[in-house]
Amino acid sequence: EWNEQILAVPDNDPVFSLFQKQTVSVPLLSEAGRFYVEMKGKAGDKRFERYTSRVVSEVIGLAGDKIVSAYTRHDALAFREALLDRGSANATVKRNFECIRAIWNFAAREHGVGVANPFSNMNYGNGRGPIKRKPMPIEDIKKIQALCYEMDDELRWLVALLSDTGMRLSEAVGLIKSDIYLHDQIPFIKLKPHIWRKLKTAGSERNIPLVGAALWAITRVSQSPSTDFLFPRYCSLLECKADYASNTLNKWLRRQVPNGCVIHSFRHSVRDRLRAVHCPSEVIDQIGGWQSYGVGRKYGVGYPLESLYLRLKEIAV
Repeated sequence: EWNEQILAVPDNDPVFSLFQKQTVSVPLLSEAGRFYVEMKGKAGDKRFERYTSRVVSEVIGLAGDKIVSAYTRHDALAFREALLDRGSANATVKRNFECIRAIWNFAAREHGVGVANPFSNMNYGNGRGPIKRKPMPIEDIKKIQALCYEMDDELRWLVALLSDTGMRLSEAVGLIKSDIYLHDQIPFIKLKPHIWRKLKTAGSERNIPLVGAALWAITRVSQSPSTDFLFPRYCSLLECKADYASNTLNKWLRRQVPNGCVIHSFRHSVRDRLRAVHCPSEVIDQIGGWQSYGVGRKYGVGYPLESLYLRLKEIAV
């Protein structure tokens, strides 16, 4: 009876189907990484592509480019040890594993891989703690802004813009002239995503009033007739090179400010300066594009531009 069952030909299927080998194609890790970027809708996001490619390349360099189901716990542990050996912070190790784990899971779901993810449930070891970015002291902000007025060039315009808006560097670098409303009653930046520069979160899309050094910087940079990009040295239709800008600006700042202060310190300082004038946290979050918590904060359209302008005016130096 058993033999009759296993050798029986189904009535509805042609006999030739029994001779066709049914195979499941499992991709190599390199292929899975590229497919993951495409299906996440991140193709063209250079920063995301570079980061994903770097993580995949490192795993391949340690364990080879295998089909995803062929990776083992030994490969995952080797990846962890390689990160720790070069002094990576715990947060960096965790972020790398989140990336490779997501790629593996995505490929496994798409191709019916039934084995456990070897990169899951990982102990991240004893990496160093995160390097805390210090806010920029107010006296140093005044000093930097004075140097920006004196040197009056593209790099200093960018520094001045960051110093009184609290924008992320990539947000500022990716601006074009149509984002600027310089001749309105309250001059402001309408920050929105572009194909060459995405925004970090949905809440990052916002209007930012221009005051103090930021207003001066935007006035100066808007007078350049050469291109629609405000900072063409670091941005084009192809990509936004915020990392390059960060390296250049930090190299200059390092000689002017206390140890531990970097270009991102201006963003921390704007939050502290707004706290010092008793600015409501919801207003601070709206100005900086920080995530606000609580169900009630999701309702309504937020504070009007005039309210944001008055608060920033209070902290202009």
